[in-house]
Amino acid sequence: MTPPQVIEAHGVRLRPFRAEDTADVVDGCADPASQRFVSSLPSPYTEADARWWIDAGAPAAWTGGGAAYAIADSATDRLLGAVGLNNPLPERGQAEIGYWVRPAARGRGIAAAATRALSEHAFATGTVRLELLTEAENAPSQRVALAAGFGYEGVRRSAGSGRGGGRHDLLAWVRLADDPTGPTARLLPDLPGGALTDQVVALRRLAPDDAELMYRLHSRPEVVANQAPPVPPERAAIERRCRLAESAWLTGDIARLLITDVATGEPAGSCGLSYTDVASGEASLGYALLPDWRGRGYATRAVRLLAGWAFGPAGIARLTAGTVPENTASHRVLERVGFEREGLQRGRLPGLAGTRLDDLTFALLPADLR
Repeated sequence: MTPPQVIEAHGVRLRPFRAEDTADVVDGCADPASQRFVSSLPSPYTEADARWWIDAGAPAAWTGGGAAYAIADSATDRLLGAVGLNNPLPERGQAEIGYWVRPAARGRGIAAAATRALSEHAFATGTVRLELLTEAENAPSQRVALAAGFGYEGVRRSAGSGRGGGRHDLLAWVRLADDPTGPTARLLPDLPGGALTDQVVALRRLAPDDAELMYRLHSRPEVVANQAPPVPPERAAIERRCRLAESAWLTGDIARLLITDVATGEPAGSCGLSYTDVASGEASLGYALLPDWRGRGYATRAVRLLAGWAFGPAGIARLTAGTVPENTASHRVLERVGFEREGLQRGRLPGLAGTRLDDLTFALLPADLR
């Protein structure tokens, strides 16, 4: 791209870095969140590192065909963060976009506004495709991508490197020059107000701190027996599931929720919903309760709440639930909500030691919901 000019758009100013930005660059790049997700930053990040970036690093980005802008407050011109383009591929009209924001400026939409502003400038000057790569656990950055009009494209296997020299996957978010403006529509929207409740039970998104509870619940023999294959989960897998719950929701893979008792705030179980066929608007749900909360109608309430959200804000047209034929307690829950039995699929699911399990399928349409 050409040397930086000031860009004023979406309430932010993009301008060249200046010597007086040094302290604010240190503030942003030495922050633990920046250090965690940007492995290329020196650690610890010092004033000398900031001066090098302003005098040499940012200019080199422009020389190499990329871009390196300071994000500044449009009223005071004080540095709020940085946004830039790197790894340009002119023959493909492609580049990667990245950003960071100072801790005091987060939560105000600064990163999304700057990403939109630079994206639009890049498209106006010949770029066709922009990629934004995020760590799987960096849900705030994924929300920035969605707010800036980027759509989830998939996993870049082993595309990231850590400070210890190891490799890990990155999530790819992409925006094209002819994509619609505005935020990207999501398959699984956020819960209204962050939770669903009927004043007896409440559902909220699973969180990293729920790992111990989830491991205890999903390791119970009766819970394991009703899944396919019936193998107890590993603790590390449950911990990862909880850490990535928000990311899985944002990518549209699955909505994982904790069921809680409203009166006490105590956890009662978990439930989840994922698409089985996006094109036809069909999704599947599942659920499990801790022993102390069974037989009190909590599973029925949770499924009813989840189905109402699915048919409402999520815009899903049809829900299914698969059960092992012997799980009559789960059958009764589904039938109380309005699900109807649709058929037995013989040998559909994997069992132990090469065996196969039957799957009894139930389905619910919006008009069926009780």
